[in-house]
Amino acid sequence: MFILAEKFLLLLSFISISLIHTTTLAQPDFFSYFCDSAVNYTANSAYQRNLNTALSTLPTTNNGFGFYNLSIGQGNDTVNSAALCRGDVNLDVCRTCLNDSIVKLRQLCPIQKHAIGYYDYCLLKYSNEQLLGARNIRFYVYMANSENATDIDRFNGALGPLMRELRGDAAAGGSLQKFASGNTSYLGLSTIYGLVQCTPDLSQLQCSDCLEDAINRISQWFNGKVGGRLVLPMCNFRYETYRFFNQSARGAPPSPPPVLQPSPPITPPLPPPAKNNNTTRTVIIITVIVIVSIILIASLCIIMSLRKKKRQTNSPPAPEESETMDIGTAESLQYDFDIVKAATNDFSEENKLGRGGFGTVYKGKLEDGNQIAVKRLALDSGQGDLEFKNEVLLVAKLQHRNLVRLLGFSIEGRERLLIYEFMPNASLDQLIFDPIKRTILDWEKRYNIIKGIAKGLLYLHEDSRIRIIHRDMKASNVLLDAQMTPKIADFGMARLFKTEETQGDTSRIVGTYGYMAPEYAMHGQFSVKSDVFSYGVLLLEMVTGQKNQCFQNEDSIEDLLSFAWKSWKNGMATNIIDPTLKTGSGSLRDIIRSIHIGLLCVQENINDRPTMATIVLMLNSFSITLPVPAEPAFFMHSNINPEMSLLQEYTSSTGSNGLEKTKISKSRSRSSQYSVNDVSISDFVAR
Repeated sequence: MFILAEKFLLLLSFISISLIHTTTLAQPDFFSYFCDSAVNYTANSAYQRNLNTALSTLPTTNNGFGFYNLSIGQGNDTVNSAALCRGDVNLDVCRTCLNDSIVKLRQLCPIQKHAIGYYDYCLLKYSNEQLLGARNIRFYVYMANSENATDIDRFNGALGPLMRELRGDAAAGGSLQKFASGNTSYLGLSTIYGLVQCTPDLSQLQCSDCLEDAINRISQWFNGKVGGRLVLPMCNFRYETYRFFNQSARGAPPSPPPVLQPSPPITPPLPPPAKNNNTTRTVIIITVIVIVSIILIASLCIIMSLRKKKRQTNSPPAPEESETMDIGTAESLQYDFDIVKAATNDFSEENKLGRGGFGTVYKGKLEDGNQIAVKRLALDSGQGDLEFKNEVLLVAKLQHRNLVRLLGFSIEGRERLLIYEFMPNASLDQLIFDPIKRTILDWEKRYNIIKGIAKGLLYLHEDSRIRIIHRDMKASNVLLDAQMTPKIADFGMARLFKTEETQGDTSRIVGTYGYMAPEYAMHGQFSVKSDVFSYGVLLLEMVTGQKNQCFQNEDSIEDLLSFAWKSWKNGMATNIIDPTLKTGSGSLRDIIRSIHIGLLCVQENINDRPTMATIVLMLNSFSITLPVPAEPAFFMHSNINPEMSLLQEYTSSTGSNGLEKTKISKSRSRSSQYSVNDVSISDFVAR
């Protein structure tokens, strides 16, 4: 009797699921789904009964804005289920989509404990593991339109700010709904529409980070594509050049939910057929051309007239003009020198925070109470003006939570000042290399710093309007705010690339010796992989708490990269871990995995090193299998101080023996000469 009753209850559960919606005979296909075959359940088990109950009850748990969540059972038989409807669909469409999802996902994943299905208007997921707040990513979907934009740089330049604005609006949406949609103009005649959403169980920071990681993939997977979407279990985004959503307002959840005429949630909507009137378009184009031509002719006449008057007056420039620089559009950021001077107490010694390669940094406090950090370029810096202009023009355009924010600059005679946001926890090197202070940085803090630096470099390499190579990535150029969020600083040595460029050559070697990639230090060849090498060195320093070429191994000192490689290869990676981490709460497995990632970054072959996009993915997903690293570059065995900042200009020639010789063209102090494998001879100039 008990067995018959159990089967009867099971039959009722199946009947209740089958009757959820009247169209269960032909559910539409998901545009994507995932069944995790690693963990299955058996027929008639307690898990199956809990799953049936959870899915039949889930549609009754709507929080009012299309989020459903229900957990049933105990221990290994617990079923966690959740569903999320797109923020712009009405209740009827949402309910229909959810009911179809329940039936379809059970058909596709008949015995799997973990499954997820995606329709255009909703997603459904269930698992025996925790779903709310979970950050692990087992499965994601990205889809790109095959059509490219006519002007990729301008398209990306309009798309990036739109998606980041929507990210901020969605993250701040509250605990009921985290959704935002909107549009921006592109080339004056076209529009880009965007939509972002998180599951509302995520915190504002978690939602922002999830969407930021997703949006950072646009330059990698969707570069120049006129449409694309990326869907994760906890957040998603989509953009198109046509209107695909029903909501125009952004930010907080609407009340009541927006109205949309029901349409079948079978597949993503196709672009609407073109209905533009050819005559109207022709008139607009001709009008624009005529107006632009008139403006160009008038501007040319004005310029020629001004030049003629200037030649006639033949007056010498004012004395101040010889001391100013072509900062261009950044002039709006200019501070009054006397105000900055007063804020730093006339650059007093007690306000001094430290000294860098091109000048001294001071703490300041403006009249409104805001604290600032002021970098005062050294008057005897031969390259000071170049780095100053580079940093103003570059950093003023960059906006990312892991890049230091430039507030402004000041010029007075020969004085050059850069004003930044103040970082109360100073630079990373002042903590990580101090045997006492580094105890503040447990593994969780260090790992967040490691991930934050990686995100900042990824933005520079792939997501900013133009590809940027930092060229001086080291611990002293990472600043920490009050929450220990890392901020990459000091862009005086950065180089700009066009989007299609991947590497470059230079006769001017700048940076810090111990962090330089071998191909850059020896041959002047640099690319994004040069920053990857520097990042790998920095990552290993974070794990060990010691400087890259001063690794203390019992009674001897040896090169960190070579010792880390030998220890990892011999299965003794724990030998290089900071002892304070071994006694903390950090996962030893995660720490050793980080060492593995660091060794992948410092491989000698540039093609073997991963990109920053791959590194960010490795750091955030522990399910990814890491490749075996090759032996790192050991060219750095020398008597040169690894902390030495280099500013080297050279010309290359080939001697009678066929070996490359390098000659320094500028020298300002006594140099140290060294040989690398008896191949090239270089003079390095300390700053």
